[in-house]
Amino acid sequence: MHDSALLQESLAGLPADVASSPLFNADLAPVPAARRNWSTYNFAALWISMAHCIPTYTLAGGLIASGMNWWQALLTIGLGNLIILVPILLNAHPGTKYGIPFPVLARASFGTVGANIPAILRALVACGWFGINAYIGGEAVKAFVVSFWPDFAHLGGDFTIMGLPLPDAITFLVFWFANIVIIYKGMNAVRIFENWAAPIVLVLAAVLLAWVVARAGGVGPLLDRPSKFHNLSEFWPVFVPKLTAMVGFWSTLALNIPDFTRYGKGQKEQMVGQALGLPTTMIAFSAMALVITSASAAVLVGADVKDLWNPEFLLGQMTSATPPAGLSAPLIASAGVRALVAVVAVAGILIATLSVNIAANVVSPANDFANLAPRLISFKTGGLITGIIGIVCMPWKLMADASTYLDGWLGGVSALLGPVAGIMVADYFLIRRTELDVADLYRPNGRYPRFNPIAIIALAAGIAPNLPGFLKGIHLFNDIPALFEQLYPYAWFTGVPIALLVYVVGSKLTRAKAL
Repeated sequence: MHDSALLQESLAGLPADVASSPLFNADLAPVPAARRNWSTYNFAALWISMAHCIPTYTLAGGLIASGMNWWQALLTIGLGNLIILVPILLNAHPGTKYGIPFPVLARASFGTVGANIPAILRALVACGWFGINAYIGGEAVKAFVVSFWPDFAHLGGDFTIMGLPLPDAITFLVFWFANIVIIYKGMNAVRIFENWAAPIVLVLAAVLLAWVVARAGGVGPLLDRPSKFHNLSEFWPVFVPKLTAMVGFWSTLALNIPDFTRYGKGQKEQMVGQALGLPTTMIAFSAMALVITSASAAVLVGADVKDLWNPEFLLGQMTSATPPAGLSAPLIASAGVRALVAVVAVAGILIATLSVNIAANVVSPANDFANLAPRLISFKTGGLITGIIGIVCMPWKLMADASTYLDGWLGGVSALLGPVAGIMVADYFLIRRTELDVADLYRPNGRYPRFNPIAIIALAAGIAPNLPGFLKGIHLFNDIPALFEQLYPYAWFTGVPIALLVYVVGSKLTRAKAL
């Protein structure tokens, strides 16, 4: 990521001993002011390209499957993203002010060694997300290959690798490799890729929307489906855990957003760009997915609604020479047009999935793993470690059960990472009043301790009430005490304030004793 000239710029203004510190390497160094060139558009494009992804596309479907109607689903998605935007913007501030990445910032609150605790928590979650998106991208590649080579779907017969059929394993690894190649090009390549991905994916989604609505002769039946909830008392028990899951969707970025804002021209650029890019895109893209799915239900009469929420399924139906069930002819009559649609649609899915995977799920863990041993692990090596763990976690099993995915995985992300965000916000704004000693963040014996017990206690306090619910959500426990059952739907909303309060009170008491 850094050449020698950039490294020298990063060291300018820092004491000479910093460069030789075991906590320092070129990838974790502060970005010099002259190299902070991300504009408002860069930050907006970052979020637009990340939000235009298959997991976002399927969010509304999961909410409607829980009994919500279309506007309740969009309300839940929109509110969740407005809530998570607040800690994202707060934790973005030190990245822009000091040019430092997330694991270095975490040293201020957790200690120079203790920072590895939140960094590895964040990294492991990112590895899981990396695997999920690599699997989604691989399935899109498979759909494309099968449209031209139908026998590929049966390659290897019943042979499986880690429970994955051979064709799926091959395309999964192909897409996995594409992610690693881009990350090895460095952060500037990531910025360029995100800039181009944002408008391309938006245009392709709009074209698909226009085509399917025209083919259906309207927006279809799902938008007329009523909510199964008749009053607030019925709606609330479903709404709260789903809202927590929506907050959890981007709760990872609420921690490592400094990994991107360290390249920002200023606070205005990062704040405006993010505010424009995140909530608006999540709502708009989810709405597009709703209309596309609803219109598809009118075209593919009799198809399982769960299949209709899967873009790869729609791609397969559109590009197949065999008429879908209930139709006398293929959706697209011309073989040449079907081939063109397959190429363009797969390109759109791959660009969308690559953009979110690289930005959201590789950049941060690459830095986080580098933080474990800065002298031994570079950004590129950290990216490779991320990819390997993304395979080992077997994402196809995470995606197999919708309840585990939404309530277990996303809810668990909120429970585990929410308290970290609360601690970081409290430390930077309430305890340190936005003032950091950058040089000491890289010194093992500077003003920041190796471990800050107050932060670790606060983290444990924030996680503890939600841990039983998380373990049940991922099916490790079947029964837990009723109190924890009732608390878990509010995981993010309890974990964040508990951790924040414990950290502030503990820090002030410790400081008072020291005086």
